[in-house]
Amino acid sequence: MAFLVYLIKKMLTLVPTFLGITFISFMVMHLAPGEPMSLQTDLNPKMTPEMRARLRAQYGLDRPLYIQYWKWLKGLAVLDLGRSFAPDRRPVWDKIKERLPVTILINTLAIGLIIVIAVPLGVAGAVRQRSLFDEVTTVFVFVAYAAPAFWVALLLMLYFGVHLGWLPISGLHSLIGYKEMSWGEKLLDWCRHLILPVLVSALGGLAGLSRYTRSSMLEVLRQDYITTARAKGLPEKRVIYHHALRNALLPLITILGLSIPGLIGGSVIFESIFAIPGVGQLMWSSVMARDYPVLMGNLVIVSVLTLLGNQLADIGYALADPRIRTGIQRGD
Repeated sequence: MAFLVYLIKKMLTLVPTFLGITFISFMVMHLAPGEPMSLQTDLNPKMTPEMRARLRAQYGLDRPLYIQYWKWLKGLAVLDLGRSFAPDRRPVWDKIKERLPVTILINTLAIGLIIVIAVPLGVAGAVRQRSLFDEVTTVFVFVAYAAPAFWVALLLMLYFGVHLGWLPISGLHSLIGYKEMSWGEKLLDWCRHLILPVLVSALGGLAGLSRYTRSSMLEVLRQDYITTARAKGLPEKRVIYHHALRNALLPLITILGLSIPGLIGGSVIFESIFAIPGVGQLMWSSVMARDYPVLMGNLVIVSVLTLLGNQLADIGYALADPRIRTGIQRGD
């Protein structure tokens, strides 16, 4: 019961936090130089001040910022994200939802790759501390963490795509002959196109998570109960993977929870470089075009995922660690 009350209290804090995020972002976005109609007016010698004012009124930019925000918020209350400022004037949600599956697929594959590689790498580094393996992996992960994603992407494209010709360097599928392919050939073509984007997306997270895992494992291995388990004659694998790893993964729950927003917002760089029609590419083009409704729509999704990620991390941490649940009960 105490844990349920704790969850309700945490959920109630999400609404004011969300409103604060959207309000500040809305104001800052409109303070940036340039306006949506700049692309239509600046290079048009026939554009008069009256026509410019008419365009501002059409976009609703002639009203005070707080009125514009209130109008946007009322639309959000009925799940209406508005219409894009682009010439097609499509609903924002329609533009986002058609790109969501691609972005979620790539980032889900990247997170899965990160977990599969980073956790065993971090555990092995902690168990073999100061060994040659530990030194080599430490150098590798620090280089991977420090290397800019766009630079790594360009190197991989140059080597595997241009020099060796093994992998495609843009798009999600081949432009020639794709429709005539069988189902298996289409799947293989998709996989070949996704290899480089997934690797680039996973590289930085892999380096960070492996270091977190190693540090957490080293801290746990120094605890008295690990010494006691070894003194009882338990097999070393059982000590490492049953007693130590289970407790070392607790801090990683928070990190994985905070990685959820990256499913949507962390793909701007590699989607732009690899010409992938996902949400990240949509956000970048919207920034360049000052398409405020699309930017705010993306911001809403990322903000909700961030807040939910925090909540899931708190819940997972409390479920995994009985000491936290005991503290909640005593606090209430």
